[in-house]
Amino acid sequence: MKKHDLRRRILKNKAIYLMILPGLLYFVLFKYFPMWGLVISFQEYRPYDGILGSDWVGFKHYQRLFTEPMFWTIFRNTIILFLMNLIFFFPVPIILAILLNEVRLQAFKRFVQTIVYIPHFMSWVIIVSISFVMVTMDGGMINEGLDAMGMQKVNFLLSDEWFRPMYILQVIWREAGWGTIVYLAAIAAIDPQLYEASRMDGANRFRQIWHITLPSIRSVIVILLILKIGDVLELGFEHVYLLLNAMNRNVAEIFDTYVYTAGLKQGQFSFSTAVGFFKSFVGLVLVMSANWLAKKFGEEGVY
Repeated sequence: MKKHDLRRRILKNKAIYLMILPGLLYFVLFKYFPMWGLVISFQEYRPYDGILGSDWVGFKHYQRLFTEPMFWTIFRNTIILFLMNLIFFFPVPIILAILLNEVRLQAFKRFVQTIVYIPHFMSWVIIVSISFVMVTMDGGMINEGLDAMGMQKVNFLLSDEWFRPMYILQVIWREAGWGTIVYLAAIAAIDPQLYEASRMDGANRFRQIWHITLPSIRSVIVILLILKIGDVLELGFEHVYLLLNAMNRNVAEIFDTYVYTAGLKQGQFSFSTAVGFFKSFVGLVLVMSANWLAKKFGEEGVY
């Protein structure tokens, strides 16, 4: 009887299940199926022998990871960049969404939304290239401006002091506008009668934002924060790699670029897989911990 009811519900909602199917196949093929490859992190993997023919070495590569001289440098760099993302980038889409929601001229609002969305569709190669043209010592707009004001030019690209500010400014430039979409949708779902009642009580726009808008989208903020915490060691390879050079490597080398160097350049497939598994495991633990903590404080959480 239960199987019959299940079949009937599937047939009744077949359009919805068909919409889910592409996403489900994506996760099965590209997220769950490749997990089988994690076994090589416990082997001395040789491509010509394959997974079944490679020797088992247990936790050898994990022991090497935690004893590598570069490990704590890479760990520190990754954590610092993540904290900069959390402190400087994460609030920007929230603030921008609230500001856009306060705009009453719809044509201007749509124009601003289009402008701030565009950078998201540019690759990191384009974003970094534009930044390069602006800050290069040879005719860069910013350095030419400093020179015109009688100030000394700054080699932003080769300076380890300027790597992190450049990184976070580029992240904000590219992703802040796109990040407003979820928050604008959450704001649009707020009951307009709440604002009308607050206006009757004499609340100004700032009071309405503080007492109505922010509390109403708090659950969305918490969920996105939990998901953000899960990416603590997943900063993305392409962006950092494009900014990385020999002069700023001591502050720019992160797990993603280290995996590329060890795995693809040096052919250490087992070791780089161990590094990747460590990143994923840390992200999983942090997501579960943050979700548990959120529920302790009365929030919905991710699950």
